[in-house]
Amino acid sequence: MASFDVIVLGGGPAGYVCAIRCAQLGMQVAVVEREALGGTCVLWGCIPAKSLLESAGLAQKIGKAAEHGITIDGVKLDFGPAMKRSRSVSQQNSKGVEFLFKKYKVQWLRGEGQLEKGKKVSVTIDGKKETHDAKKAVVIATGSRVKGLPQIGLELDKNVVLSSDDVLVAEKAPATMAVVGAGAVGVEFADVFAAFGTKVTILEVAPTILPIEDADCSAELAKAFKKRKIEVLTGAKISNVKVGKAGATMSVEAGGQTQTLEVEKVLVAAGRAPNVEKIGLEAVGITKSERGFVKINEKFETNVPGYYAIGDVAGNQMLAHKGQREGHVLADLLGGLHAHPVNYKNVPSCTYCHPEVASIGLTEQACKDQKLDYKVGKFPFSANGRARTSGETDGFVKIIRDAKYGEILGAHIVGAHATEMIHELVVARENEFTVEEIDLAMHAHPTLSEAIGEAVLDSLGKMLHA
Repeated sequence: MASFDVIVLGGGPAGYVCAIRCAQLGMQVAVVEREALGGTCVLWGCIPAKSLLESAGLAQKIGKAAEHGITIDGVKLDFGPAMKRSRSVSQQNSKGVEFLFKKYKVQWLRGEGQLEKGKKVSVTIDGKKETHDAKKAVVIATGSRVKGLPQIGLELDKNVVLSSDDVLVAEKAPATMAVVGAGAVGVEFADVFAAFGTKVTILEVAPTILPIEDADCSAELAKAFKKRKIEVLTGAKISNVKVGKAGATMSVEAGGQTQTLEVEKVLVAAGRAPNVEKIGLEAVGITKSERGFVKINEKFETNVPGYYAIGDVAGNQMLAHKGQREGHVLADLLGGLHAHPVNYKNVPSCTYCHPEVASIGLTEQACKDQKLDYKVGKFPFSANGRARTSGETDGFVKIIRDAKYGEILGAHIVGAHATEMIHELVVARENEFTVEEIDLAMHAHPTLSEAIGEAVLDSLGKMLHA
């Protein structure tokens, strides 16, 4: 038995950040992880998917090359090399985490972990079981996994009915694909496959795509997808699913009409489930929430002293950056430092399709539901000089502010580089800046970020450039 100050179960964004920060604070740390380091984000999510989206974006730009006086003959779209690059980028990031573990002397126990009573974790490595002791804490950071929709006949099979994990090792783009679920994962992969020639149909049960985003953002993205001939069916009900070796057929009711959809592949992008099975929660007596997540308090403590949980497995937004912040804050708490609590109202949402969508805070509908007195400012990229120079004029910046005090209640961006631009507004929200204070900040010209300043001005009734 080896003894550590902290043992982290899971090497994803929440777990590895917690481990590194604990090590920086002088603690002896071990991370139990059976796969490569980096978790879903690095191996099967954020990083490889964004690599493919970068390839998809480049394909779209090449399609507009003639507008810039550039003639390219013999352009060929080949999904294979794009996928190969995606896997390479994923591996590079995983190796980067491994390097950081060596730098900060975090021990990687590469095996299957199991919680045991008394702040202990057993690890099975190559069939051999060993038990380790944690003096301070055992941190559960086992993440989440993809799930199918067996209740409507869409059981994941790795051949026709695919998960996001499966499509991240696909060798070629199919001729046709149905994407079930129009959250961030669904619309991102719809974007990728459409760029590589797949006829994509998005099926979403909610009234809009990206249903958690502001309705204006959802409508703008749907409009952009329509221009790219990505079919979007919202309010969709799926029935009569038949899956064969060569594809799937299903009945889809949407917009008062029913049609039969035949596709080569089906991507199920309808949420994720926490990894809580077979890790010893029951043996230790750790409680789960009604939705199946590990139940924690504001300090990430479970009901059993010495055991903590962070990241996807602990619920709230299932986002890598949320998990990383939780890992950092928990490490500081374990190190005896004062830690600013995680503000779950200020977790930015980013979707990396074309155009990108990013937001923070309340949607306009949420403001209405809460009967808040608010004002909206909006500025289109079609009126922004920098957007015109790049030919990326889709979208807008939308600011929702408190009518009396000017506090930013919500901010929403659709457009090129929206996921980078949103952070000005993340800082503003976290520090309770008013729109007047943002107005005082000089935005360089010409930049896309000027649109934020103009949206702020619009909320004050004094927009200049539209």
